[in-house]
Amino acid sequence: MAGPGPLISVTQVRRLFVSPAETVRAVDGVDFEADAGEFVCLFGHSGSGKTTLLNLLAGLDLPTSGTVTVAGQNLATISVDDRIRLRRQELGMVHQAHLLISEFTAAENVALPMEANGIPTKTALDEAEKLLASVDLQGHGGRYPSELSGGQQQRVGIARALSGGRRILLADEPTGSLDSRNAAAIFALLASLAEAGTLVVVASHDPKCQEHATRSIEMLDGRVVCSRAVR
Repeated sequence: MAGPGPLISVTQVRRLFVSPAETVRAVDGVDFEADAGEFVCLFGHSGSGKTTLLNLLAGLDLPTSGTVTVAGQNLATISVDDRIRLRRQELGMVHQAHLLISEFTAAENVALPMEANGIPTKTALDEAEKLLASVDLQGHGGRYPSELSGGQQQRVGIARALSGGRRILLADEPTGSLDSRNAAAIFALLASLAEAGTLVVVASHDPKCQEHATRSIEMLDGRVVCSRAVR
């Protein structure tokens, strides 16, 4: 799936939601590029367009106009199956709710995407334990989600999003249900993953996201109002 150029490229992207009553410009003329090793914070309040933009990056929605390219693939010109395949191979997502399968252990949750790609179960579980260690959950692979704290559950979700060697991590308000201490720890973890080479793109209204990011893209009413390097 890899292609030339940055891992993510967004060119004059618009996403309009049209009803008889109004046209909502959820994303309105956004441009940016991002590559491996960056931590990009899409910052803004509810309704700013950041979650819509994240869904466009994931191929869960398509733009009304403009181009979204991920790992060399124009998401509007490939099939639904190819977009699913792209997510399985290149791009993982984390949400505010961890969405872990309650009947599976932490390791089994992390192994699941790899098994879906045809990796044997034992190999996937061994790799899952390494991924859990990378998010500071050594020795927690046999625990069920109900036996983990909220911050630990979110770490399992991050490990699952990276399983199978995926290079892009998208996160939508990943700290929204966490206290300030756990939120800071999650942002620090995401920063360390970016430093190790993952492209991390986070939609958040939490200023701590900007503090840990390498770049902040602030959105308001679907537009980018400020884009700046943070560190």
